[in-house]
Amino acid sequence: MSRQARSKISVGTLVLVVVLVVAGMGGGAYYFSQVSDPYRTIAPLDLAAYLDNANSLRGNVYKIDAAVENSLSWSPTKGRLISVVTPDGGIVAIFVPTKFNYLNLQKGQRYQFKVDIGQDGLIEVVDMKKS
Repeated sequence: MSRQARSKISVGTLVLVVVLVVAGMGGGAYYFSQVSDPYRTIAPLDLAAYLDNANSLRGNVYKIDAAVENSLSWSPTKGRLISVVTPDGGIVAIFVPTKFNYLNLQKGQRYQFKVDIGQDGLIEVVDMKKS
């Protein structure tokens, strides 16, 4: 009579495999979230410093991660002025030039903005990506 070979996977091995898979998925998600930020090397705009004294930030480039709140003004030759809400609840107006007229900015849409603080303190979009 032949004997059948039996192999059992121990509970410890199964738990180890599950922990490694979960850790790998978490690490991959963190890595891809960092890599997917196109402006990761640019400093975020300090909204409190901007509202306190925009002149000190003139000529610098920053990033803003925000949702469109309202369209404040539009000119077919100059561009749009919109208000955005940052994740911490701050609201600020930014100018979107005509080169971005192909985008349909709607209330509630989240964008990552690369912005330049102009000589008059106006925040002007240099580049933007939908997030």
